[in-house]
Amino acid sequence: MSDSPALRGRGPETPSAPRHQAGGALADPHRVYDPVVGDGPKDVVILGSTGSIGTQAIDLVLRHPDRFRVTALSANGTRAALLADQAHLLRAGTVAVAREDAVPALREALTARYGAGEPLPRILAGPDAATEVAASACHTVLNGITGSIGLAPTLAALEAGRTLALANKESLIVGGPLVKALAKPGQIIPVDSEHAALFQALAAGTRADVRKLVVTASGGPFRGRSRAELSDVTVEDALAHPTWAMGPVITINSATLVNKGLEVIEAHLLYDIPFDRIEVVVHPQSYVHSMVEFTDGSTLAQATPPDMRGPIAIGLGWPERIPDAAPAFDWSKASTWEFFPLDNEAFPSVNLARHVGELAGTAPAVFNAANEECVEAFRKGALPFNGIMETVTRVVEEHGAPRTGTSLTVSDVLEAETWARARARELTAQTATAEARA
Repeated sequence: MSDSPALRGRGPETPSAPRHQAGGALADPHRVYDPVVGDGPKDVVILGSTGSIGTQAIDLVLRHPDRFRVTALSANGTRAALLADQAHLLRAGTVAVAREDAVPALREALTARYGAGEPLPRILAGPDAATEVAASACHTVLNGITGSIGLAPTLAALEAGRTLALANKESLIVGGPLVKALAKPGQIIPVDSEHAALFQALAAGTRADVRKLVVTASGGPFRGRSRAELSDVTVEDALAHPTWAMGPVITINSATLVNKGLEVIEAHLLYDIPFDRIEVVVHPQSYVHSMVEFTDGSTLAQATPPDMRGPIAIGLGWPERIPDAAPAFDWSKASTWEFFPLDNEAFPSVNLARHVGELAGTAPAVFNAANEECVEAFRKGALPFNGIMETVTRVVEEHGAPRTGTSLTVSDVLEAETWARARARELTAQTATAEARA
């Protein structure tokens, strides 16, 4: 297959004429970057295939082989048997792992899984492997990697002219200006449940019609607790999310509501709506995934039972909907939907995220990197739960306002992240020492 963006069964990648002007929005439901005009399946690359997003995406693909065909997979490499199973089921031509030391186990697993005479997929390994497959010949790249390491694959997919189904919010947050410089209108389809919900609701009007974006939050496992009541929660407590099954980092980010703060920054970047017009509301049932309030006073809410296969289907299938992608509501049964204001004192992460989002530049990268270090320290018992945000806040304050007058570069992001991680580790060590002396 050629690396040309004009793929078999599809029209050229020239965006269709927009019905509405989207301003600086990266994601716009009124624009279609690469309209599907043929009957053949879309060629898809899945990054982070053994994680939560990746495994659910594969479930969707396997149920709709007429619509999707996976050409390449990437993963960290720690789950070699699962990755080999996925490659065999999907007949993927390339498998990439971030860890080079995972190659022997992966090759062994592939050999055991494939029958005699079956050609094994090509194996790529190393920190740049996911970036390489993100730029390979395909229609859509689903970036389901967790963390800012997803930035390079995001940029590679955009530069190669692929449609990007983006579940890796961190790459947009830490590299917003870099992503904006590369992305063409309609090239990014959001896969986060909240941003996929906003994407669908925004289809009902023009950007000028929008008064407010309302991002919903389940409230996590500690909804209703005061800051004092959060001082002694355990890692097990934080990992017990009441609604969603996610990886440990995202689950703890949901407990601190850092995840929601990142989503506010993401919503600002995706939809070009000012921070003061993006609101967070707690909705414990997680049925309404987000809402758009329009200038005439009406509010459109996108609602489904909690299941990430729906947003994944939007990311992979747009502008078409995938039948039975996820469960629907049973309206014959009574249900109650509740909404509460966010407690910013107990959960200061959202306001801090707004602050770093407004600072822009390297500030979001510092916020995200410091948080990743602090979450890891909390998981190891080296930092109390409230210490996560206390430490992140201090790192952000020490970083100060980013330099102005220069364009953000990948080097700037990496340098800021390196400093933030080192400083967060120093402060964490000081906290551990102080607690040991107490």
